[in-house]
Amino acid sequence: MTVAIEGVGTSGFGRQPDVDLVDLAFAAVDEAFRDAGGPRTVDAVWVGTVFGPAGVAQRVLRAMGLTGMPVLTVENACASGTTAFAEACEAVRTGRYGRVLALGIERMGDGAIVPEPTDPEGRTGLALPALYAMAAARWLHEGRTTLEQLAAVAVKNKANALANPRAPFGGRFTVAEVLASRPIADPLTLLQCCPTSDGAAAAIVGRGGSGGGGVRVRSVALRSGAPWNHRSREVWGHDLVRDTGAAAFAAAGLGPEDVDVAEVHDAFTIGELVTTAALGLKAPHIVNPSGGLLSRGHPLGATGLAQLAEIVWQLRGRAGGRQVGRARIGLVETMGGGVSVLDGNACVVAVLEAP
Repeated sequence: MTVAIEGVGTSGFGRQPDVDLVDLAFAAVDEAFRDAGGPRTVDAVWVGTVFGPAGVAQRVLRAMGLTGMPVLTVENACASGTTAFAEACEAVRTGRYGRVLALGIERMGDGAIVPEPTDPEGRTGLALPALYAMAAARWLHEGRTTLEQLAAVAVKNKANALANPRAPFGGRFTVAEVLASRPIADPLTLLQCCPTSDGAAAAIVGRGGSGGGGVRVRSVALRSGAPWNHRSREVWGHDLVRDTGAAAFAAAGLGPEDVDVAEVHDAFTIGELVTTAALGLKAPHIVNPSGGLLSRGHPLGATGLAQLAEIVWQLRGRAGGRQVGRARIGLVETMGGGVSVLDGNACVVAVLEAP
């Protein structure tokens, strides 16, 4: 059965201390329904959030008049939003539901993420910036990248964001300015790390809508990490992204050479380099035309669906000044955090096709 994205929407992004979670979600869902057209109804709702309070999905949906239907909240670290999307797609594909809302929401400006006291990473101080910094240091050691190439990712993505009103952390920077910004976890500097951001993003998943203009979902793959093979020359996260991408390409009947535009998880600059290598994406692929997480920020539950919205706009030819030619095939990749001894917590890769 054909699965299509009928509508997408997002809230604004950035620090928004005066905007509560319900208002963020309402903005995203309202835009998604307006984008989809037709009745403002769905058969079920999947919500992705990491730190949303208990009952957050029902609280948000009650404010929108979406009650009396199945609602499921999922947590899968940074891949929570795209996990909700993957489950929504499966529900439509199997015929369980005809139209499903996938919503990702998060407020990150309320304080630091404190690790559990029993978490091995918490005891050793191995927070995600340090984990990504270790990957960057390894690539530098092996000669697979340079400090300047790492910084160039930030230069590119922040410049891309100047054409994206939903990416508040864009700007024009030089490689030297990126490298001279405040050290965070050597060799990563401040401008190579995603900023703190609040936000929401939504997608209406169905069978294409009455106008037949829905972006087709060729495939969605969701995987958790395997035990980290310390004998592997590859850094943390590479193998999980590689395997998830391979599953998505196989299900779509396509390969990395078919991709015209991609949004990948650039929470840190090294993340974009490792991810594109793991997926087999090479120049002239256009990666993160939205500005990525480096420019939008990273509201965990919303990030993946915000990436998805960008690819939908690209495939419709409605991305404005950041439009990538006549893109036909788009890819979304979201990497979800780290868990002790695993090569990543979760990864989602979706392959989409223009109407």
